Amino acid sequence: MGTTATMTKQFLAFDLGAESGRALLGTLNGGRLALAEKHRFANPNGRMNGHLQWNLLQQWEELKTGLRKACAGGVRIDGIGVDTWGVDFGLIGKSGEVLGNPVCYRDGRTDGIIERAFRGIPRAELVAATGIQLMQFNTLFQLLAMQEQGSDILHAAETLLFMPDLFNYLFTGQRKSEISIASTSQMIDPQTRTWATKLVGRFGLNHRLLAELVPSGTVIGPLQKAVQNECGAGDIPVIAPAEHDTASAVAAVPADGDDWCYISSGTWSLMGVELPHPIINNKSSEYNYTNELGVGRTVRFLKNIMGLWLVQECRRQWAMDGKENTYAELTSLAGQSQAFSAVIDPNHQAFLAPGQMPEKIHRFCAETAQPKPATIGQTVRTCLEALALTYRKTIEGLEDILGRRINVIHIVGGGTQNELLNQMTADACGRKVVAGPIEATAIGNILVQAMALGLVRDLPTARKIVRDSFPVKTFTPQDSAAWDAAYVRYQSIIGR
Repeated sequence: MGTTATMTKQFLAFDLGAESGRALLGTLNGGRLALAEKHRFANPNGRMNGHLQWNLLQQWEELKTGLRKACAGGVRIDGIGVDTWGVDFGLIGKSGEVLGNPVCYRDGRTDGIIERAFRGIPRAELVAATGIQLMQFNTLFQLLAMQEQGSDILHAAETLLFMPDLFNYLFTGQRKSEISIASTSQMIDPQTRTWATKLVGRFGLNHRLLAELVPSGTVIGPLQKAVQNECGAGDIPVIAPAEHDTASAVAAVPADGDDWCYISSGTWSLMGVELPHPIINNKSSEYNYTNELGVGRTVRFLKNIMGLWLVQECRRQWAMDGKENTYAELTSLAGQSQAFSAVIDPNHQAFLAPGQMPEKIHRFCAETAQPKPATIGQTVRTCLEALALTYRKTIEGLEDILGRRINVIHIVGGGTQNELLNQMTADACGRKVVAGPIEATAIGNILVQAMALGLVRDLPTARKIVRDSFPVKTFTPQDSAAWDAAYVRYQSIIGR
């Protein structure tokens, strides 16, 4: 069935990113979707016993606050869905207790873990088995780090739940893992869409920790009575949308045809294409691309790029130093600054951990014999140019692997508000850029919930709803010669 033209349905999307979280109420009626923000909050984290941890209790209280606000005045909600960033997880004990706070993927406990992991299983074998980009914070490597450190929590755990699965457990009492979030772990076989239990066992890990896998658009169960009573909510079904925020964002890309790629732009930039099958071969391994799973048995063949994290961390450092600027002010300063004063690699290892980002950028420039950015605006511009140049490198890699040209880049997510970066992306890549919608992740979350209840037929129908409901802005390439010259510099500094 398609969308129900005469029936209004309302869905609550909890969308948690690394920097902030929000609760958005989506109203679906007559093939159109409208959004209303009900709650927004900073995503709380902090250091305890030397580790960077998510404040799970505060996160849970924020979700309940969002639910209370959405239900206020007797509003009927037809479904609740949670999406978050990937790889991080909580552990549940045999009695059902949550065993400690989840540790943030930026924590230093996984430093050097990939090299140590290869002592047991060769790199090529691990990549062939999982098809996932090797990154030190992938769930597999986090577990190996816990194992190395003799973690009592890991030994006591009965079930591992990724962050959105963990919130679903708190909402419903059910322990399930949705496929898109599980696929970020480096523990899924993308060919069979099942846990790679033999691989997990070869690392000495207990595969029985891994919960039952369910597809995107699965009804997990109703809200527990205690949560209903506490939040003034009814017997609302909790639905697993595409729980990885990028998977939900890609579901809301307002594209048609097959000559496009996407950038889900936020703290991270995830750039790739949607495919019916994974690609695992020598080229994909050489380029270090990843096969994450999406809605309707799709594959998100993509590259993780550090994204606006660099600007976010610079802003945080400057604020600590007494220099407060909004993101809009920072972008304006960048737009007024000299182009291509320095070229940096946004994926440089030193940039992963929080803290002292302007100093880290200066150090990179010194190590590569380049002038350091002299002003705040110059620093931000250097970060944005680096992203645009990395997007060019990524799209060239995609085209080499796919054997075809990509003509349109769809940018979705919060980063679409940075029009300077959107134009830089068009210029650097020499492609048309279509930017929007901003709240793509929440939109995809809501539409997959609607698919689960039979109100939206399929992914193409969902994307038509997005095109009919939300504006986009188009950017066309300009000044390509200057970007071509900068790209040569970029390649000489960071390698081809």
